[in-house]
Amino acid sequence: MRARAFLALLLPAFLGSCTGTRPPVASATPVPMATKARAFTYPAARKSDVVDDYHGTKVADPYRWLEDADSPESRAWIEAQNALTFGHLEKIPERTKLRERLTKLWNYERVSTPWTAGGRWFWSRNDGLQNQSVLFTASSPDAKPVVLFDPNALSTDGTVALSGTAISDDGKRMAYALSVAGSDWQEWRVRDIATGKDLPDLVKWAKFTGASWAADGSGFYYSRYPAPKAENASLKEQNYGQQVYFHRLGDTQEKDRLVFERPEHKEWFVGADVTEDGRFLTIGISRPSDIHENLFWYQDLKKKGSALSALIDEWGAQYANLGNDGSVFYFRTNLDAPRGRVIAIDLAKPDKKNWKELVPQSADKLDGVAIAGDTLFCAYLHDAHTVIKAYDLKGTFLRDVPLPGIGTSGALGGRRDQKEAFYSFTNQITPRTIYRYDLKTGASKPWWTTKVDFDSTPYVTEQVFVASKDGTKIPMFLTHRKDLTLDGNNPVWLDAYGGFNVSITPGFSVSVGLWLESGGVFAQANLRGGGEYGEEWHLAGTKERKQNVFDDFIATAEWLIANKWTKPSRLAIHGGSNGGLLMGAVMTQRPELFGAVIAEVGVLDMLRFQRFTIGWAWVGDYGSAEDPKMFPALYKYSPLHNLKPGTKYPATLLTTGDHDDRVFPAHTFKFTAALQAAQGGDAPVLVRIDTKAGHGGGKPTTKAIEETADRWAFTMKALGMTLP
Repeated sequence: MRARAFLALLLPAFLGSCTGTRPPVASATPVPMATKARAFTYPAARKSDVVDDYHGTKVADPYRWLEDADSPESRAWIEAQNALTFGHLEKIPERTKLRERLTKLWNYERVSTPWTAGGRWFWSRNDGLQNQSVLFTASSPDAKPVVLFDPNALSTDGTVALSGTAISDDGKRMAYALSVAGSDWQEWRVRDIATGKDLPDLVKWAKFTGASWAADGSGFYYSRYPAPKAENASLKEQNYGQQVYFHRLGDTQEKDRLVFERPEHKEWFVGADVTEDGRFLTIGISRPSDIHENLFWYQDLKKKGSALSALIDEWGAQYANLGNDGSVFYFRTNLDAPRGRVIAIDLAKPDKKNWKELVPQSADKLDGVAIAGDTLFCAYLHDAHTVIKAYDLKGTFLRDVPLPGIGTSGALGGRRDQKEAFYSFTNQITPRTIYRYDLKTGASKPWWTTKVDFDSTPYVTEQVFVASKDGTKIPMFLTHRKDLTLDGNNPVWLDAYGGFNVSITPGFSVSVGLWLESGGVFAQANLRGGGEYGEEWHLAGTKERKQNVFDDFIATAEWLIANKWTKPSRLAIHGGSNGGLLMGAVMTQRPELFGAVIAEVGVLDMLRFQRFTIGWAWVGDYGSAEDPKMFPALYKYSPLHNLKPGTKYPATLLTTGDHDDRVFPAHTFKFTAALQAAQGGDAPVLVRIDTKAGHGGGKPTTKAIEETADRWAFTMKALGMTLP
């Protein structure tokens, strides 16, 4: 399938892919160090008298002024916090060694899975320490590639990232998107593939979108938002009213043709895609909801005067378009199948009674489906690891695709005219290997094997199942040395996410490799709210059921302690984005259970998250404090509002980027100020605030290495570890 619009509400911050580097900060009047918590003296944070009334409940918000991140007072506070944080980190002896080892581990060649379009092949490659991967093209997967686009040439610090590409059917042009400093905002341009030169075309204010070319190469479809109303508001202003436009090559953006909008439904997300045969324009429409659901419209581009028509116009289920044969469209759907199935709908007979089931729901969650050649490749999650099955387009089972072990692999996919396809495989101790798959014979062979300076032979991964508070079995992967002794003294890093139907599956990370080399155990829990077992599993961790997610996590921590894997003072926990909310909730509910907490780009103010950027779209998972029925549940667990003064909280490191326009950085700012004021113990409460950084996407390698080294240095000191 071509590039299609997508909606990423909250993406997990994986180990080894977070912000780094000590950031420069704006000059401002220094903030005096005032709030003392025994071993640490924290920057003063003024308490205002702001009070909100939520349905008769008065709630104070004394640090509301930190929502203006660019005010002189806020910038001074940021500067003082960074001075404190980096002053602490610089005194940790292991920090330099950790950075050196991470740099060596990170210095390995990384290649993406190749894909084909316009008669050419494309893949990205990073030589090891390049800040951004370089896009290459070749006539075949075996031919010598040439550089098509090198983002590293666009900025000295690597903060300009290539965030999207789309190739025209004739292979002559590439539409590509750039994002700056980690922002979700994109600017689209067009490059002539033969010459490597850019055309004058420029499209701005695009977000959560791909680009899809018209079959004749005259232009492309994309989604955008209205330009922000206020100056310098692009990182804070709410994003409403997404629209689909067609950009004709050579025109200025002001001439772009509006294709689809619904101003009466400003909260809808809309994305356009042209089918591989070039015949149909399809429009996918989604909205914030506690279930994954969408509508589907289409237009026959080969029929003059054809209008957009609704094929699926009832909410209630998800329909992911996989491709088409003429008027027959294939969809992965959760309609009457919370774990997913594959159906076919003929435009000539669109009534629901005529829909055909091709691949029925199974016991495992259908995580992804793609078509290559004339084969449906269905990737299932079996207890959070991948199993791939192949079917023909009538739904007849053909074969299993053998994988080298328990791990993660995406479904094979490509174009209908392909004879071969590619897929990758990885797990916690196996770097990514890319396999070449013969669509006729089903034979696989390696195309690319990653070589990392990491010896995996001493380590093993096992999976356990932990009973949560209500008896639900929670899967957890444990990676450790084969000769580990369960004496209750091992340092354990427990990572989780638990939200937005996101499945956390096995994957290799040099950051985890460093932790294992340092004697640590890496634990990865699959909590409710995620997508590991389908829509029912997801819904069990949403809205008023969100406490299930926290209970699941606490249960895994208690299991690790009860079974002598570790003890509270040697247990570090980590999560990012929605996982950052998880960290804030469990540390306020059970502060005695953890030795260190690392919360990255977290959602921590559950009463005001919907007021910033794309936060309103998370109401489907969280609910909103503006709803009198949801307010009590949110207020009960909101991390910012459940800190208790004088409590001994564990060592805590919070991180954010001042360009994070997904989870507004004020979440972290306000929680940091409140936690420092509440801390009744000796453990540090620090915040690492990076400039020219966003939510995590497109992060330069240098930043990733430096922040990862700082994270491990903080954690090892908090847990009393020393490097071997």
